[in-house]
Amino acid sequence: MNGRDEWSPRHAGVDWSWETHAVCVVDDDGQVVRRFTAAHSAAGLAQLVGQLRLLGVDGVAIERGDGPVVEALLAANLQVFVITSRQVKALRLRYGTAGNKDDRFDAYVLADVLRTDHRRLTPLIPDGSATVGLRMLVRARKDLVAARIAAHNQLRSHLLNVFPGAVGLFAALDSPISLTFLTRFPSAQRARWLSDKRLAAWLASVGYCGRQTPAELMTHLRQAAVGLDGPAAEAAEVVTEQLVLLLRALRERIDVLDDRIAEALELHADAHIFRSLPRAGTVRAALLLAEIGDCRGRFPTEEALAAAAGVSPSTRASGRSHAVVFRHACDKRLREALTDFAADSRQASPWAKDIYDRARARGARHPHAVRILARAWIRVLWRCWTQHTAYDPTQHRGLLRLQEQAAA
Repeated sequence: MNGRDEWSPRHAGVDWSWETHAVCVVDDDGQVVRRFTAAHSAAGLAQLVGQLRLLGVDGVAIERGDGPVVEALLAANLQVFVITSRQVKALRLRYGTAGNKDDRFDAYVLADVLRTDHRRLTPLIPDGSATVGLRMLVRARKDLVAARIAAHNQLRSHLLNVFPGAVGLFAALDSPISLTFLTRFPSAQRARWLSDKRLAAWLASVGYCGRQTPAELMTHLRQAAVGLDGPAAEAAEVVTEQLVLLLRALRERIDVLDDRIAEALELHADAHIFRSLPRAGTVRAALLLAEIGDCRGRFPTEEALAAAAGVSPSTRASGRSHAVVFRHACDKRLREALTDFAADSRQASPWAKDIYDRARARGARHPHAVRILARAWIRVLWRCWTQHTAYDPTQHRGLLRLQEQAAA
């Protein structure tokens, strides 16, 4: 192949984008063998894979671990190594003091770092299709929930200015009954038509089953600050109506995703592991499964999982200085999923509550105490995950010891 030694390894770096990918291939001495670009299309990705095969590339470094480019490389049986954008930014200074962003240069940095640090890097091991699909669903749901919260806050801020009586009238501003009320009475001007009798009739017509009586609800409306009147109230009604429609749509889309998540989780081979955890439920179990994945080789030890999740402390030592600090570099989605589960597990597991309470008694703040608890749960979760076994409280030694101490 161009007269080169057939046994000489070659390394490639791909600086990806949504339009054109910059590619650099270097030999084992760090010399550039080929630079080229590939379009982000089916034909372009086929050309990219073909060129890498033709050049005898052994491994490819890229800044992300998913997407069409990675899928094409893995389908071609090429080893893929992920070097994050944050790492690439720091590595630029290895080759010059400017540290400027340049696609061609970044592709070279990726290829050369793969050449020099190959033994430090772990090839990407993809999850199964069922896990990838579940991950898309739970992440989309999370984004929609964030959008719903933002829309809720926008509606609340708007109503506090134009219709204060609607805020706090029902248990939740974005509940079905509250949105139905705002659809019928989008402004204080329209709500002034209400009386005890009229409100009681309207509540009966929509099937209200809350704890407050019509009289109590009317008292809340009468005691609230006066809202807008006239043309300003008419404009406020339009804004209220649009925000209510947005919230309704978001709630409906979230409900659809909830159904699909439940279906996907039911069909997943690892569902029994995560559903067995205390207070895991459906969405939380799906989130844990999606973020941990199903590839056991990614986390060969519980320490590897704890470090990836950012729930094990980072130790820094220099001379006489020794500090244990918060681990910033981690998979933040995975950490959020684990700490969310750990925080709520206290409500159902005496063992989890005991670990959390003892951490707080030592002076740990709530977030720190939750991370300590999450680290403890990882010992249990990792064993269940690697052994394909559901969590069984009757086999949990820590829980059994605590129960024995309480009985003594």
